[in-house]
Amino acid sequence: MSTDMEVRLTREQVLALAPDASSSKAAGGLATDGKWGLLGADADALWGECQGSGAKPYQTQVDLLALVSRCSCPSRKFPCKHGLALLMLYADGNPRCVSQPRPAWVEEWMQGRRDRAARKEAAADSAATAPPPDPQVQAAATAKREQARWTRMQAGAAELQRWIADQFRQGLANLGAGFEQDARRMMARMVDAQAPGLASQLEQALGDGGRGVADLAELGERLGLLQLLTQAVPRFDAFGVARQADLRAALGWPVEREVVLREGEALHDRWYVQGQHLLEQAGNLLERRVWLLGLDSGRAALLQDYSHSGRGWEQHWRTGHVYAGSLHFHAGTVPLRAVAGEMGPAAESSSAPPQDDTLDTAALGHANNPWLGQIPMHLREVHVTHDGRHGWLQHAEGTLALQVGPAQGWALLAFAGGHPLCVMGEWDGQSLLPLSAWNAQGDRWERSAA
Repeated sequence: MSTDMEVRLTREQVLALAPDASSSKAAGGLATDGKWGLLGADADALWGECQGSGAKPYQTQVDLLALVSRCSCPSRKFPCKHGLALLMLYADGNPRCVSQPRPAWVEEWMQGRRDRAARKEAAADSAATAPPPDPQVQAAATAKREQARWTRMQAGAAELQRWIADQFRQGLANLGAGFEQDARRMMARMVDAQAPGLASQLEQALGDGGRGVADLAELGERLGLLQLLTQAVPRFDAFGVARQADLRAALGWPVEREVVLREGEALHDRWYVQGQHLLEQAGNLLERRVWLLGLDSGRAALLQDYSHSGRGWEQHWRTGHVYAGSLHFHAGTVPLRAVAGEMGPAAESSSAPPQDDTLDTAALGHANNPWLGQIPMHLREVHVTHDGRHGWLQHAEGTLALQVGPAQGWALLAFAGGHPLCVMGEWDGQSLLPLSAWNAQGDRWERSAA
């Protein structure tokens, strides 16, 4: 690369990589030469050091061929604001982004990427030259593995069913001091039984460990739903295909992406990105939930994926943008989760879609599948209120509790400015987690990362 840097990207292309509008705005503030103590590039990589609030600057690097970035900042967004800002400087032709020797930390990362790519290519070549497996032998081995796992899950569900019955038998108001520790042991037992869904739902039932009347009422409700799930496990063979899919999903039995693409219901539409939610899970795992709405079909869809150890996402989605293409839906009585097929480029929408859900629709979804974790709700003409402790949403059908922390609650209230909003969020049967909101002027508020 010469000193007159050849620009391979435009700023518009860089902004298209942003996970949300707030990241784009933050990156714009960092895309100035004075923020970066080190800048460099070569034909394949781009790197820089950006001074943050701490003593040590953030080390940011980009694989220019794959447009994949990595940063030492604590952000869970991909790319983070530093990665976006670095690409903006590159796209703008910053004269410091010139060919120079890579720092050791950049070379180590790039070499790791090359090694992984080489191993993947070698594995693909080996698979291509290996004789095709016998379909009957392969099917038999798969069936044997699934039966072994199902046996363990059945045993785990039966053990959990007895444990929950014991809690109800002694009375939730009489729970001893060791209840939570005992519940944690039971959660570990469910993981050992390869039923992570049971462990997750038991953890949700524990909540924050409160013992007030309202806390015990919620604990009783969640344990009751969990007991219903454990009772359904031995009746699996008596259910239809959709209910079996509900049960498998609730137990945490994953379905491979390729199976959904091959067998799932396919729907082509113009998909509007309503909102996104990032959650940090145990084991350095990041979960992303992206909620879409088909503008022609009116169908809601959930894209749920995971990133481990800071790895990026296969595809970026921008809230408020429309993507034309096909989704393939998982089976279920309330089919929401989907896998994206081929998608066209994003097109920004100037306003929220004219969708207005009702509480009856949400209630029907939970009635059809009581183990659904979330149902999307898109409500128009609502008012946001805050009593100093909790946020509330006033809708024509009633007042809904909001799941918002103090900072986000006040931010949403300030965005509303006393005027009605269009709000989209996740409804769990008790409260709404707002993910995005629009005002009459078309301005959009987005929930920050968890």
